[in-house]
Amino acid sequence: MLFSPTRSPLIFPPRSVQPELLRNLIAADMQAVDAMIRRRLESDVVLIRQIAEYIIAGGGKRLRPALVFLAAGATGYRGEQHVELAAVVEFIHTATLLHDDVVDESELRRGRKTANAEFGNAASVLVGDFLYSRAFQIMVGVGSMRVMEVLADATNAIAEGEVLQLLNAHNCDIGEIAYLEVIRRKTAKLFEAAAQLGAILGGANPDLEAGMARYGLHLGTAFQLIDDVLDYSGDAAHTGKNLGDDLKEGKPTLPLIHVIQRGSPAQAALVRSAIEHGGGEEFGAVLDAIHETGALDFVRAKAKDEARIATESIAALPNSSYRDSLLELATFAVERDY
Repeated sequence: MLFSPTRSPLIFPPRSVQPELLRNLIAADMQAVDAMIRRRLESDVVLIRQIAEYIIAGGGKRLRPALVFLAAGATGYRGEQHVELAAVVEFIHTATLLHDDVVDESELRRGRKTANAEFGNAASVLVGDFLYSRAFQIMVGVGSMRVMEVLADATNAIAEGEVLQLLNAHNCDIGEIAYLEVIRRKTAKLFEAAAQLGAILGGANPDLEAGMARYGLHLGTAFQLIDDVLDYSGDAAHTGKNLGDDLKEGKPTLPLIHVIQRGSPAQAALVRSAIEHGGGEEFGAVLDAIHETGALDFVRAKAKDEARIATESIAALPNSSYRDSLLELATFAVERDY
């Protein structure tokens, strides 16, 4: 037993979030995965190298690799394969971003031009395909059928989520349950896989592995719900995207769904029209309706519920700095402003 079986009670949220403690705990692992990402993005195809370097320079939170490291540490893993799997998870995530930006015709991500805006749609799609295939090459090298099963299922679910989101673009009749199903597949599924992979490496028993997977799923859902909030309240300098981008693309996110369901007939009609037609020019009026109906507070409360479920899902973890950091990460997901 690497950690004491004595457990402190789960408290959500902690009194304060200290992300620097989390970063210090896995700093060496994060450096290792960054080095591996650069190494495994090498290609004798010049355009792949150019776009790969552009992506790396764009930064990112690296939350999914961090989740692999924390889950592995929390369940007692002390090998090296967690670095490889963290790179796999980040490659899959980056590939989905490349494809999403093409589908959404996005021009800005993390405060800079998207790869498709810089290099064109065709190049972005094809490099996204390269990232997927490279991820599977690394995955096979780990030599675990269970790992391959989890990642193959996750990748398939993500693709289904992307198609569902495409089908729901400009759909003002989607309800809360259907919307949550889209984000659980499209966004939360990779969080779930990241946490589950760490538990598999740590040799967790089936119940603990399932708990870690639930933690990741609900953490990812909370994370996406706060992204939805920030699209109507964030600072572009912090979020790296323009306010109202979701509305411009006709995405019926939860704040808009709340206005349609809880707002006045006039407010609901306004939001319906904006979703159907991609109402960038109506952003100000839609934003007023969002604030008047308390939509952002409603979504934040939903995100906190998801984060609470996430923390409850890892109650069986023994005390450790890794467990503490998983709890901190759940708090960060809902308190962040970027």
